[in-house]
Amino acid sequence: MTTIDLASSHIASSPSRTAIGIGALTIASVLTTVGFACAVPLAAFAAIAAMSFGRREALASIGAVWLANQAWGFTFMHYPMDGETFAWGGALGMIAALSCEAAGLATRRFKGVVGGAIAFLAAFLVYEGLVLAIDLAIGMSAEDIAAATAGRVFLINACAFGGLWALKTVVASAGSRRKVSTTLAPHRA
Repeated sequence: MTTIDLASSHIASSPSRTAIGIGALTIASVLTTVGFACAVPLAAFAAIAAMSFGRREALASIGAVWLANQAWGFTFMHYPMDGETFAWGGALGMIAALSCEAAGLATRRFKGVVGGAIAFLAAFLVYEGLVLAIDLAIGMSAEDIAAATAGRVFLINACAFGGLWALKTVVASAGSRRKVSTTLAPHRA
């Protein structure tokens, strides 16, 4: 029987649960793409993936989230089909993976609510730091990179992270109750 281990806060390693978890995050990413287009909260998804799966599955999850975002954006939101857009898309995929790695390091080191908060902050700082580094490298001035934009992106990511974490907690709790009720049920011959 596969169980949810709340102590490690990872989804059970059954392939079907992992696939369902990755699918759910991918669907959620499409929904956020519709609402936020280029401000999709990839740092939030990276942190939740790192908190929910082992390293390999977390990276696969954030890759699926990024790919769904790109596919939806180019197909339905008419992202420009030019070199700059493709380059930024690829860069954001790599940055999302590095954000997931940062969140994973935090998750392995810190547990509980504090660990979740640190995982999110690690993912966000890596994500925004690398986006800022690229912006500066391609010649954007510091004035072009407004603090208000960074604040908005942080708020979007924080809200998405909170919602995803709440959903993760509810699902884990429901799975835990189901396990307890199954364990306590009388055995029939």
